[in-house]
Amino acid sequence: MEDRGFDLEDRLATLCDAGLKRTLAPTDRVAERGYFAAPAGGDLPVLETEEQLVFASNNYLGLTTDQRVQDAARQATAVVGTGAGASRLVTGDTLVHHDLERQLAETKGTERALAFSSGYAANVGTIAALGPDVIFSDEHTHASIVDGCRLADADVEFYDHCDAAALHLAMERRAGEATGDQSWLVVTDSVFGADGTVAPLEGICDVAEDFGAWVMVDEAHATGLYVNGGGVVQAEGLEERVHVQMGTLSKALASQGGYVAGSETLIETLINDARSFVFSTGLAPAVAATASESLHVARHSDVRERLWDNVAHLREGLESMGYEVLGDSQILPVLVGDRRDALDLADGIGERGVVATSINPPTVPEGTSRIRVAPMATHHEGEIVACLEAFEAAGEEVGLL
Repeated sequence: MEDRGFDLEDRLATLCDAGLKRTLAPTDRVAERGYFAAPAGGDLPVLETEEQLVFASNNYLGLTTDQRVQDAARQATAVVGTGAGASRLVTGDTLVHHDLERQLAETKGTERALAFSSGYAANVGTIAALGPDVIFSDEHTHASIVDGCRLADADVEFYDHCDAAALHLAMERRAGEATGDQSWLVVTDSVFGADGTVAPLEGICDVAEDFGAWVMVDEAHATGLYVNGGGVVQAEGLEERVHVQMGTLSKALASQGGYVAGSETLIETLINDARSFVFSTGLAPAVAATASESLHVARHSDVRERLWDNVAHLREGLESMGYEVLGDSQILPVLVGDRRDALDLADGIGERGVVATSINPPTVPEGTSRIRVAPMATHHEGEIVACLEAFEAAGEEVGLL
């Protein structure tokens, strides 16, 4: 009989040979410190390592272990239940969801917001539901945006990273070729997760308005960190010019899920047409309450200021050693260049009790391997110093300093 199955062993062997095979390294908790197990496959993990400092998490505000946030999750579970039980269009729509969405809309300066089961689902579902004819996307946008473009079956024009002038040229060229009525969507991250760069949103809005296009901004790595707990859109006062504000609940807001904020008509359209919303069970009540309380803490405490203090301390320390630190945000990519050097540096840092992840091609371009450093608001000064000392010692050992 002819074999029409899948040679998965060969696929995995190819990944191993290229040094691209990913593995799971379980940890005991999500916080500034944790114990990590070696990749366990399908077996139960064994935690036999020393406790390590974590500088690789997107838990930017350190709220996963905040007592107020944990209490909100417990209370929602006790009152509402452990799960939504169904799509929100059936019986899974609770007051906890609406409280979260009300606070998101208030923070983002929009009429309404809608929570999705993940940031990925929010991007894919929204772009596909809008169904634009042409999408203009930053070349470094998140994979969920790329997949949303595919599902929308749109013509996609990628413009140079964070380059509003390149966007203008692409739109100008496309306008000269356009026939009939078309809907255009410009989509970009605000803070880019691998580069730490911040998109020139005002310039992007200027260009989009010149050509009558809508703008969608993914604030996954920015939500909760800027003015009043908002993102870069709020920091630059662009709420009236960005048509679709998307973000996640799983990073600074210490929870799970994603959201879209915008006009009443946008949200009603997504409730009806976004398949990733319609056909997904609603967020668990504890998850929604966690995000809601985290957003409240981000807006009404000094936690954001503490994060930015730690970012400044780390950047200054790394640069004073001679490292090149990319970006303009809370994400501090330490440029190494060579893949092998980046892997060795990450290993050396890990041997000194600090977890900071190397990012290598094809995630980033060849020759731009880097260590992605992400401090938390809850790291204290001694932990920042320990991270810097690990980078110094490991960098000298690898020959980078």
